Amino acid sequence: MTKETVRLGAVQETLLIPLYGRALDAKARRPVLGDVEAPRMVERIDYDFAKFRGPSLGGSVLRSAIFDGWVRRFLAEHPDGTVVELGAGLGTRSHRLDNGRARWFDLDLPDTVELRRRFFTDSTRITTLAASVLDTDWFERVAESGGPYFFVSEAVLLYFDEEQVRSVVRALADRFPGADLSFDTGGGTMMRSQDRNPVFKAVDARMTWTCDDPKALESWGLRLRESRTFATPQPEVARTWPWRHRYGVPLLARLVPPAVNTYRMNLFTLEAAR
Repeated sequence: MTKETVRLGAVQETLLIPLYGRALDAKARRPVLGDVEAPRMVERIDYDFAKFRGPSLGGSVLRSAIFDGWVRRFLAEHPDGTVVELGAGLGTRSHRLDNGRARWFDLDLPDTVELRRRFFTDSTRITTLAASVLDTDWFERVAESGGPYFFVSEAVLLYFDEEQVRSVVRALADRFPGADLSFDTGGGTMMRSQDRNPVFKAVDARMTWTCDDPKALESWGLRLRESRTFATPQPEVARTWPWRHRYGVPLLARLVPPAVNTYRMNLFTLEAAR
């Protein structure tokens, strides 16, 4: 089998971490996501995935499950809605959660999209966009779907600085007021520990944006609806997790709170500028 060569920028290379996490999860006796495509992609990509190790691999799977929970809820309420993945990487959410009616846009930088297109083909409802999250040229393409809209940005905005994140949020709010936006935030404890994290020892990129309190982001014109940690997933999501996660992570959060509680997955509503 011919292997697929990877040519990615430093930050883009980090997309291979959650891919490997999902591949390991798929081989578990009781998987969390059961992403059958992930092991196939890992097998085909010419890359030393074995250098990734540590709890962040499993954490990336739990993170995706939490974001999945919000997307599933959105699609249950709006089966013909539009889901936009901001920084899709080699994620499979548009395939794993597709209901046969929704519109999906998987957006990422050109080098990532070039790799993504080796594994996924667009359809009448699933569209890949080669663009930066910082740009707005792609807004009209998404707006043509008519909404309602759900924007997901998983493990992406953390690599920007605060002003860049704010500009992304404000641009989305001005063009898609009332839409849902979900993204993760990392507190100071997590940011300061990156060099001790085994997965980050294997890559050059480092996260930049520190946010200790997602509620404070409401001053940007967001409305915080939910904020979750690995220890506090949505009840309907927690019920699907193996016991080692369902009971082990809350115990870890009590024993070493900063290790778990400073990283949060958040659900916001975008509000137009007053």
